[in-house]
Amino acid sequence: MGKIISLVNQKGGVGKTTTSVNLAAYLSLFGKRVLLVDIDPQANASQGVGIRVTDQEKHIYHALLEPEILPGVIKSTIVDRLHIVPAQSNLAGASVELVELPRREYRLRYVLDKVRHHYDFIIIDSPPSLGLLTINGLVAADKIVIPVQAEYYALEGLGQLLKTINLVQNHLHPDLDILGAVITMFDRRNSLSKAVLQELYRYFPNKIFRSVIPRNVRLAEAPSHGKPILLYDPNSRGGRAYEKLAREFLSLIDQL
Repeated sequence: MGKIISLVNQKGGVGKTTTSVNLAAYLSLFGKRVLLVDIDPQANASQGVGIRVTDQEKHIYHALLEPEILPGVIKSTIVDRLHIVPAQSNLAGASVELVELPRREYRLRYVLDKVRHHYDFIIIDSPPSLGLLTINGLVAADKIVIPVQAEYYALEGLGQLLKTINLVQNHLHPDLDILGAVITMFDRRNSLSKAVLQELYRYFPNKIFRSVIPRNVRLAEAPSHGKPILLYDPNSRGGRAYEKLAREFLSLIDQL
């Protein structure tokens, strides 16, 4: 049974999708079978691996309403061993439709249970909110990874995120656990970034990835080409950082 990892942060612009795409890509490079699941209506993770869904195609929105169709929704990507369940903008309407369904917080879990035995890892890219789609991402997950930008504004709302995770643990998914927080957009020349790093240790004692993702132009350019950094510029500082993160991730998983 593949492990399901949900990347979550209700604040936008913290590198959540970038981390989802590039972690998934490097895990695939290391020989793992990976499914990337895009549950963000902005569909940036889908575009980041070269997938653009038309109005005529089915995607995660349809699978949430009809779980049995999921195998027909999964698409191959330009990365070997990496598949994706893509999203499209009308996924935003799923939150309204899911409200009427029984056990609505478990819909994504039902969907992924149908295919998790085909994969080593399932990586969920959640929306930048704490709505029903993100709750589904938490309930479906075995572990949580929290990308956090190395700026003070990015610390705002972390308390609310941890409170939400605690509520999910208490009422919906007692085995849910935080694997760790990933520092993104780090500028070693900036003393503020270092101060934020110290503050994060207060939120996540013993759960900070040692691999730090730098602020990097090549990382920012890669999505516009529909490629993870692995295929766009693996020798860039961003590429090397995500390769290191994927190795650390696998090491942590092996210790569980």
